[in-house]
Amino acid sequence: MKFPESVLQIANDIKTMKIRGAGKIARSAAEAMKKAALEYPGEHDLDSFRKYMVETARLLISTRPTAVSLPNAVIYVLKALRNASSYSEARESIVKTADSFVENSLNAVKRISEFGAKRIKENSVVLTHCHSSTAVEVIARAYREGRVVKVYNTETRPFFQGRITFSHLKSYGVPVVQIPDSAVRYVMHEVDYVVVGADTVTSNGAVVNKIGTSQVALVAKEARVRVYVAAESYKFSPLTLIGELVKIEYRDPEEVVPREWIEKHPGVRILNPVFDVTPPEYIDAIITEYGVLPPQAAILILIDKLGWTLESIKYSENILENLEKILE
Repeated sequence: MKFPESVLQIANDIKTMKIRGAGKIARSAAEAMKKAALEYPGEHDLDSFRKYMVETARLLISTRPTAVSLPNAVIYVLKALRNASSYSEARESIVKTADSFVENSLNAVKRISEFGAKRIKENSVVLTHCHSSTAVEVIARAYREGRVVKVYNTETRPFFQGRITFSHLKSYGVPVVQIPDSAVRYVMHEVDYVVVGADTVTSNGAVVNKIGTSQVALVAKEARVRVYVAAESYKFSPLTLIGELVKIEYRDPEEVVPREWIEKHPGVRILNPVFDVTPPEYIDAIITEYGVLPPQAAILILIDKLGWTLESIKYSENILENLEKILE
């Protein structure tokens, strides 16, 4: 299957982490589906186009195994093919649905920032970990409203996504201090709130996020500091309703240490997990576009707002093999 260069570029940028953050990954994936439809190189018949879009979806979903926002975004756009009766109608539906997803995603971030800022008291010190555009918007809005006076921001090793967060907060004028990940406990006595994003939220309210998040939450709990997770609804995982565990991604050891060091130590083993799981008892609230929820209410998002049931997610298992069935 031949894909447009623009689609391959987005897929590669997601895979190599040039595009980071669950929200940005989701919006980029939706945009890639749109580009695939607009630049479709095959025969202009419905069956050929459907097969092409399914293969495009497979390509995009396979780039990152953990962030549920990616398959949720792709499937949201792909479902636009369900009621199409012609090639032109299918193509137009994909484009409109992709645009709708991006718009809804950006509006969700705005609403989350409004809800989240209200949860932060005046003159507070906030700590954040990794890079989440949603968490950044919550903190920035709280700063504009006079609620935040300083932010501690971890480097977030080994890929240093925290430096992106630092730059974004600085551009908003937020007073921010970058610290090594290992300094979190040292500064926690000054902190009033921890605000982080999420790559995946499970049905029991556990949060899968950048490695180190669970340690930050543990230190916060020890210090009796509130932990808020800012997460759009499409980051909630339907598969966890049926007991599926979230697959943790492992990346190249060279992100941790240089190849030269590895070659000098033959047989060395290096573990580079990208995410960890923060249990719901370490989280005070999950802030979504639908409101502020206790972690234990995460299942309500999946069922009441997103409409998932045990029956409707049966084809989400082995998702890459069942994409055609999702369109039935």
